[in-house]
Amino acid sequence: MSLVDDPNEVSSPCVSICALNENDVCVGCYRTGDEVTRWWGMSNTQKLATIELAKERDSQG
Repeated sequence: MSLVDDPNEVSSPCVSICALNENDVCVGCYRTGDEVTRWWGMSNTQKLATIELAKERDSQG
């Protein structure tokens, strides 16, 4: 079940493995702690940019 009411809203990439590593990056979704905290206040454009950054972190890790 999604918490998103708007079908155009970018969904959270959270995979319910919420633990930050020594670099303050979630080991589940690869967002920083700051990005996780700010997620619900971000625009869709910001969310998409955050997802791209998280993908880059994942591929580097």
